[in-house]
Amino acid sequence: MLEVNNLTKIYDDGTVALKNISFTVSDGEFLIIIGLSGAGKSTLLRCINRLIDPTEGEIIWNGMNITELKGEDLRKIRRKIGMIFQHFNLVKRSSVMKNVLAGRLGYSPAFSSALGKFSSEDLKKANTVLDRLGITDQAKKRADELSGGQQQRVGIARALMQDPKMILADEPVASLDPVLAHSILMNLEKLNQEDDITIICSLHYLDLVQRYAERVIGIRDGEIVYRGSRAEIRAMNDDEFKEIYGQEAERVGEGIEGEIK
Repeated sequence: MLEVNNLTKIYDDGTVALKNISFTVSDGEFLIIIGLSGAGKSTLLRCINRLIDPTEGEIIWNGMNITELKGEDLRKIRRKIGMIFQHFNLVKRSSVMKNVLAGRLGYSPAFSSALGKFSSEDLKKANTVLDRLGITDQAKKRADELSGGQQQRVGIARALMQDPKMILADEPVASLDPVLAHSILMNLEKLNQEDDITIICSLHYLDLVQRYAERVIGIRDGEIVYRGSRAEIRAMNDDEFKEIYGQEAERVGEGIEGEIK
């Protein structure tokens, strides 16, 4: 279980990105975090795997306080937390295979990692992961030759190479069209269901949220303003919607199908 307790993040310029946030995530759960850009979603995910350090509060995963870890202990825990980014964060000039193998760097000796050398087992694992995501035929291509959807599959493959117990997906479909967005989220759903990987995913679009989330947290101005199940978010009323997205926001179409104006 992941426990986030009274988490606050204040940046050096005084920006308060998170304010006393608390929630739990059960092992194997698919949790989606919703809210507008700038609400604090990305900061929250980056605090969980310590890409940035929280100002106050604690993050406890399976009894271990992640916020206290340093050096090798932090490196070991990060092996089990995969990260997927909105803009893919691939090495554009490197091949798909090299980008995927980068997911094993946390397991490789420093000298081997520096030289980009990987074991035959790692190479076999990479081919298996690429096949699973349907991009084996792209292995030798440069990452920047791929479409956006293919690049995000490479990002998922890289995360899978870590043998993660949890994947944090930071707006993973924000730059993709609706068809590709569903394809990527279906891949994450499959990993959640077949591999029992905990998924914490931030999203903008409520139609995607109601399709894939088991549970939802809404964030506005760095604070949790909504908690609900898939059924509850499908039944979300206008007051709850505006609590998350502001009084100026309007829902498009019937119910909460569609996106925010």
